[in-house]
Amino acid sequence: MSVELYLVYLAAVAVFFATPPDTSQLLIIANAMKHGLRHSLWVVAGDLSANVLQMTAAAFGLAAVIATSATAFSVIKWLGVAYLVWIGVRMMLSRGGANRGKADVAGRPARLFRLGFVTSMTNPFAVVFFAALFPQFIVVDAPVLPQLLILGATYLAVDGATLLLWGWAGDRVAARLNASLATINRVCGGLMIGAAALLGLKDITPQR
Repeated sequence: MSVELYLVYLAAVAVFFATPPDTSQLLIIANAMKHGLRHSLWVVAGDLSANVLQMTAAAFGLAAVIATSATAFSVIKWLGVAYLVWIGVRMMLSRGGANRGKADVAGRPARLFRLGFVTSMTNPFAVVFFAALFPQFIVVDAPVLPQLLILGATYLAVDGATLLLWGWAGDRVAARLNASLATINRVCGGLMIGAAALLGLKDITPQR
């Protein structure tokens, strides 16, 4: 892979993340507002871990199964939507109690990691996206594995930096609002339901 081709890929990924917040970004905003940026790094870790598995699935051709099966795509997607709505409703109904970022510290990393991981894994569009993106930047007469590793690592770096930026913004907004935890829970719950709506609107056209 030439430097020029890599820079084109880097620009393409950067432009992709320059769009308005998507499901994962709304997720990190909500959790940074509720728990603070430091604890929400576990959400980022879960999201990126799922991305690694999705890239691997795309490399092994599982994207073709999803792309050609409307049922498989819909089942995975709506499980994700239901999960996000459930989390959002729980947040909205929570009364709060402790101060923001202090409540329920025990066991939080595992729960936040799981939240980021499950939310990302139930987005079948991601596997199809990776399967469509990577081949456009693969040089066929060069070893494929090193190129896939470079493309994947670059995507994860840009994705992680973007999520951290959105998380920082959510953390700062919550700190400036100085609202009660109950109010923050309602706002964050609404963001989670908004993330569910974005996931529900995503679609691919299955090949017949």
